[in-house]
Amino acid sequence: MQTPSILMLLAALAPAASASKADEAVSRVAAGAPYKALVAQLDAEHDRIVQDIVTLVEIPAPPFKEAERAKAYRDMLVAAGLENVETDEEGNVMGLYRGTGAPGRPLIVLAAHLDTVFPEGTPVKVRREGNRLYAPGIGDDTRGLAVILAYARTMKAQKIRPKSDILFVGNVGEEGPGDLRGVRYLLTKGKYAGKVKAFLSMDGTDAQRIVNGGVGSKRYRVSYRGPGGHSYGAFGLVNPMVAMSRTVTELYTIPVPATPKTTYSASVTGGGTSVNSIPNEVFMEFDMRSVSPDELARVETRFIAIVGESVAAENAARSTREGHIVADIKPIGDRPAGGTADDTPITRIAVAAVRAKGLKPDLGASSTDANLPMSLSIPALTIGSGGTGGRAHSLDEWIDVEKKGSVDGMSVGLLMLLTMADTL
Repeated sequence: MQTPSILMLLAALAPAASASKADEAVSRVAAGAPYKALVAQLDAEHDRIVQDIVTLVEIPAPPFKEAERAKAYRDMLVAAGLENVETDEEGNVMGLYRGTGAPGRPLIVLAAHLDTVFPEGTPVKVRREGNRLYAPGIGDDTRGLAVILAYARTMKAQKIRPKSDILFVGNVGEEGPGDLRGVRYLLTKGKYAGKVKAFLSMDGTDAQRIVNGGVGSKRYRVSYRGPGGHSYGAFGLVNPMVAMSRTVTELYTIPVPATPKTTYSASVTGGGTSVNSIPNEVFMEFDMRSVSPDELARVETRFIAIVGESVAAENAARSTREGHIVADIKPIGDRPAGGTADDTPITRIAVAAVRAKGLKPDLGASSTDANLPMSLSIPALTIGSGGTGGRAHSLDEWIDVEKKGSVDGMSVGLLMLLTMADTL
């Protein structure tokens, strides 16, 4: 009769034991001479890292036009001494850091994205005010690119040999319309597909922030078309604007849970001919998000049904003698939802590393490159590059490059990476 109680006790103790194991592994790496030497070199190379940030951010990288920045980053990976440096068919740039394990074994990916949200022609010249650098995209994600490059360069210089191979990646297509195309290709079609055992995306600056929840999204552009006509002379004909408006109002009646957080938005609209015309075409873009794949699918299914119902209602409400209203539903974004559980080794190591550096771990959810590996059941997190920053996705985006804060912040991600490379 005692066996069930013993089993329950062991089950209760297992998570604590796993956490303790992660703490021990992190403490062992943090106390070691190799890690300390790497942090010292990051400190010595701080000015070089800052210059890398400036060099990269001043090369425009709007969505789908990352090639020039990718070329520069490829040269930097070569200079850092990585092996098998290449640009894949999607435009991702990568280089391999060999560990002590047998070649071809599952590896760890550390990635930062090359693209920014800003359109072609956006001024990207850096403005410096004290320790602050201002430029569009400087924190999201140019600093990440420079930091993972610094990890590779210093590890090579110090001849660090972890057990696992590490693939350092500058990927395309993270922002907006890119729809995670870079990481999607890397993990499903590229030469390393099926060979990744853990994935770290470095995006944003806060070293305490650990993103282990992937906010999925479904995005659509819906065009509503009809016969159109004069607003006075053809009054009474079906109007695509009415069908679109009904879609919006009905969308906003869908109940969604607070947990798991699920949202929707009618975001961008346009169309029409003139103020005195019934439009023959209007459009609207819609965004739906959730950390739950099931909730996201539920909202998406109801949204598509609402579009059809709205069109049918307008065709029934007014004259169709010149033609009917039709709707063209076009997907424009599909980011899978997913997550990496709090009790997985990769998350426990990340949490332990943040604590080991005297910081408070902040676990949360976001929409990043880590969504894709999460959806493929690859343990994945998004971490910060260190230091502070603000105004992401704005023209006055900034980061602070004060030396001590920057190096302390960079040392957190480095501790995570080394521990994972030696223990996973």
